[in-house]
Amino acid sequence: MKFALGLSLVTAAGLVMGSGLPAAAAGDPAAGANVFQKCRVCHQIGPGAQNAVGPVLNGVVGRHSGIYPGYSYSDANKKSGIVWTVDVLQKYLKSPQSVVHGTKMMFPGLQKQSDIDNVIAYLQTFDAKGNPVKPGAAPAAAAPAAK
Repeated sequence: MKFALGLSLVTAAGLVMGSGLPAAAAGDPAAGANVFQKCRVCHQIGPGAQNAVGPVLNGVVGRHSGIYPGYSYSDANKKSGIVWTVDVLQKYLKSPQSVVHGTKMMFPGLQKQSDIDNVIAYLQTFDAKGNPVKPGAAPAAAAPAAK
């Protein structure tokens, strides 16, 4: 019985990992909401979010860089070819300029890995339309395409 249950869990994990859905961050979304206060100076997220100094971050995990409608991205960001996976966001949030040379984002980065993990977990609690998503659940809709 243990073997069958273990095999089922391994099989299920393999299906999720191979599904193309963004991996869930290991952080705490509630703690990430607190860390996000540093980001809120430039970015909005959630229902009614609008572009500001930085683009809206609804549905950012899994989205291609430089495509949120109505935001004026740097050429470096538009041409980076980056998809904002958990792994890429972990590097970017630590040192934005070293990941996208020439980005307009002047934020020096988050130094604590726990803050990075937590803010990514928080970002994953909103789908592309700004609707709340339960932590660990797949977003309901893809991010909007550029117009």
